[in-house]
Amino acid sequence: MADRLDGRRFYLCTPVRPDLAEFVDACIRGGVDIVQLRDKDLDARSILDQARMVREVCRGHGVPFILNDRPDLALEVEADGVHVGQDDAPPELARRILGPDAIVGFSTHSPAQLAAAATEPVDYVSAGPVHATPTKPGRPGVGLEYLTHAAAHARVPFYVTGGATPETVPAMKAAGATRFVAVRWLTEAADPEANARALRAVIDA
Repeated sequence: MADRLDGRRFYLCTPVRPDLAEFVDACIRGGVDIVQLRDKDLDARSILDQARMVREVCRGHGVPFILNDRPDLALEVEADGVHVGQDDAPPELARRILGPDAIVGFSTHSPAQLAAAATEPVDYVSAGPVHATPTKPGRPGVGLEYLTHAAAHARVPFYVTGGATPETVPAMKAAGATRFVAVRWLTEAADPEANARALRAVIDA
């Protein structure tokens, strides 16, 4: 539901890691207000176990929990929603599986994909990656121009992907972005809570 995203501007996307619960908790304490678990390598049963753990951390903070790719697994773990990409289950199927109250997100990488997303039953889209990133191997950066286009044409809220740091976010904001996805800035941090606070301060400035 779109109103569940009101004011939520700082989105963590994380793979599974040994300290997953503690890591997610630290990021939320630092200002993250929506969390996605994204792991392309685990089998379904392992994803279910890890997703249930993250769901409980998120619920303890009142933060929506999103599972990547798999609406069926999102249903099983009672996630708040699912995020699907251009090559995953279509948003319409995700909506049928999860129902009208779930959050459904959808990746876009071009104006044409953004326009097509306007006809899909989604609550938000992602726009990017602005800069090429190892989390999306082989996908070139779309540049700041796409953010300006999304700001003018997106039917639903959009979250920027690809290289969000305290140094890069000001230019993304100037291009029209207001919501940001962080991956490596948090997953590679020695102090995730401190890094989250630093990025949140720039997002809110």
